[in-house]
Amino acid sequence: MVAYLLLLVAVLSRVVAMPHSAWLNFTAVGGALIYFGARRSWREMVLPLAAFMATDYCLTVYAYHYSFHWQDYVTTWAWYAAAVVLGQILLSARASFTRVAAAILLGPTSFFVLSNYAVWAGSTMYPRTLSGLAACYAAAIPFYRNDLASTAILLGLAFGIPALIRRARPAEAQPVLIRK
Repeated sequence: MVAYLLLLVAVLSRVVAMPHSAWLNFTAVGGALIYFGARRSWREMVLPLAAFMATDYCLTVYAYHYSFHWQDYVTTWAWYAAAVVLGQILLSARASFTRVAAAILLGPTSFFVLSNYAVWAGSTMYPRTLSGLAACYAAAIPFYRNDLASTAILLGLAFGIPALIRRARPAEAQPVLIRK
């Protein structure tokens, strides 16, 4: 249930965070996808992918007033699936502090590397030189910083609060065995 609630929060954070220049990618998307992967079956992956694909379409067409070309989103959509798989691999069996921290770093970092390389390679915004690639990554640092922070906050709360509650509960009394 929490995984679905976080998906809703993530979709709403995308809509509320427009225009992106004000928030610089401070949304719950990465954390929600990783958490969904950790708590739900990989067979349920279609729902978060469809939700974010629809959100991408609606934002592009209705909020930003651009024409929609699905080819421009393939890299992002592939990353959405990869984020769910990352949560499944790292956190579904055991969500330790180290594993959650690794997911917090791997999620936004993989998106930063993949999406900015795709922008550099597939558009005319930056020259196709090493300095153009460096400029593309440098321009995206504020987005990366906020993506990392938002993922850390969401996953920290989603995994940390239940862990604190478990730790605060007194241990269940062990049943006493009476021998006859």
